[in-house]
Amino acid sequence: MSILVVGSVALDTVQTPFGKVTEALGGSATYFAMAASLFAPVNMVAVVGRDFPKEHLQYLRSRPIDLSGLQMAPGHTFRWAGVYDYDLNTTHTLETRLNVFADFHPQLTPGYEETPFVFLANIDPDLQREVLERIKSPKVTMMDTMDFWIGRKREALEHTIRGVDIVTMNEAELRMFAGTNSVVAAARQVLRLGPKALIVKKGEYGAVLFTDSLYFVTPAYPLEEVKDPTGAGDSFAGGFMGYLAARGEFSPESIKQAMVHGSVIASFTVEEFSVRRLATVTWEEIASRYREFQEFTYFAGHPGPGG
Repeated sequence: MSILVVGSVALDTVQTPFGKVTEALGGSATYFAMAASLFAPVNMVAVVGRDFPKEHLQYLRSRPIDLSGLQMAPGHTFRWAGVYDYDLNTTHTLETRLNVFADFHPQLTPGYEETPFVFLANIDPDLQREVLERIKSPKVTMMDTMDFWIGRKREALEHTIRGVDIVTMNEAELRMFAGTNSVVAAARQVLRLGPKALIVKKGEYGAVLFTDSLYFVTPAYPLEEVKDPTGAGDSFAGGFMGYLAARGEFSPESIKQAMVHGSVIASFTVEEFSVRRLATVTWEEIASRYREFQEFTYFAGHPGPGG
């Protein structure tokens, strides 16, 4: 089954202790689409400027990603620059130039409204809700958000959360949203708004899934070298939704397996800058790393008194 993603396509300049790239392909919709397209076809809705490199368009078209919803507007493409030190959980933004993304208004290509799986990346919650209202009978809807919208558009954000199946936030954003230090209490507060599930992103420590009846933890894959954590969260979402779309279901067991696939795909993303590693990863590598997750998270039942 196909997936619709609405978000950003950007040119990123990123520096870490392990190297630097200038105006590399980035953006939430890009990372999500590259990850999800490993499992299922993706319809992308985003905007770029007339300066967007043609080689990036060709690169995206080489995957099962439909770009008919990618607007090309007069002006410059969204650009972001950031630096990471050895604590790769902390991003130091040097520059954000929204350019054409500042006036982005999602336009759905005819037929996109029939897409069964929908991911609304981190954009204005009013725009997210507008897209949701145009989707006909979706099977699974998922949204991401950030501290900016929590602080500036809280009412609109809550309205949008009520209309989706899955919400994803990082740990700091969740605590900010709920006004509490307890992740569990904060998760319950989000779930009371109506979504079926909440995924809490914990960076290098993995991710946690909350539903009314399920608590599931996925660790991050233990990598010896991480070059660039940019896009890890969107890649996780892409792997998660991509797996669900490939399975075509939303059962508790498939959600757990989707969580692990999300962590597996994110682990490949951070091994290289931009989306380079997602372009070379193979099914054999994905399956191998999935089996490793099974091995290092398994433990036997309690042996009882005396061992």
